[in-house]
Amino acid sequence: MLNKIGLIGGGNIGGVLMQLLVQRKYARNVAMVDIKGPDLAAGKALDIAEGSSVIRSDVHVVGSKEYDVLEGAELVINTAGVPRTVRPDGTIPSREELLTTNLKITDAVSAGIEKYCPNTILISIANPLDAIVFRLHMNLKFPRERIMGMAGVLDSARYRYFISAEAGVSVENIDAMVLGGHGDNMVPVRSACRIAGMPVEKFVSPEKLDAIEARTRKAGGEIVKLLGSGSAFVAPAQSALEMAEAIIYDKKKVIPVSAYLQGEYGVNGQFVGVPVVLGSKGVEKIIEMDLTEAEKQAFNNSAASVKKATDEVLEMLK
Repeated sequence: MLNKIGLIGGGNIGGVLMQLLVQRKYARNVAMVDIKGPDLAAGKALDIAEGSSVIRSDVHVVGSKEYDVLEGAELVINTAGVPRTVRPDGTIPSREELLTTNLKITDAVSAGIEKYCPNTILISIANPLDAIVFRLHMNLKFPRERIMGMAGVLDSARYRYFISAEAGVSVENIDAMVLGGHGDNMVPVRSACRIAGMPVEKFVSPEKLDAIEARTRKAGGEIVKLLGSGSAFVAPAQSALEMAEAIIYDKKKVIPVSAYLQGEYGVNGQFVGVPVVLGSKGVEKIIEMDLTEAEKQAFNNSAASVKKATDEVLEMLK
């Protein structure tokens, strides 16, 4: 158990995170900051606090419009940003289209972290994921162990769920990994997908797998269309807590995260989704998977898209 976990952003994901943190008792204190008025974070915190006695949790929760509420947090989860929402014409903005607005928010987030919890481990969820965590890294200059993006856990979870439903077996039997950027050219790694230790092709036809992998790449947009307003929030929150739990309990768990690569997979200076060993120090090791030639090419294409987004970040600074 940690002493304090900080949440930045009091929207749907932030609200679910605070609720689950109180239920799971990962920290003695949970603090949320959101600048929206009259005081969104304080309202959500009070609502959750008032229900804490029902679930027998003594976790102390607090919310504020000011970043000082995060002071001393050992782990921070950033959700701050404008979500994707269906436009009047029925189209959905890409994660990249959110970049201009969310970069401004990210700079404010960086300043708050730097002032009040500069030694924290940071998990960022805000989209466009890889570009936002890149910007946070630029601003904060954290060692790569202490800063990462949540994408691979969510994308892999969706991939596993779709395979489970098609194969007609428990999700507990599915091992799968999605790498690359958190966008429409992410890379579901079929060669590493197993059902109870057996190749996935034993249970699901190649044609069905093609369809599942295409759906996985578009899964976020599918939910945006169904909701009509906002984007997925329960699965992203659960995925971030999978990472948090590995850090809090020093699990040394192999988890796909958006990590800062320094030559691994032929990528340098970019945050791209890869499997890592996650423990109390954060990203303790980056694991290079054996990919097929087709998967390597797909990964390279995805990494190139990430670089394009981060180049846009650098261009905006000029």
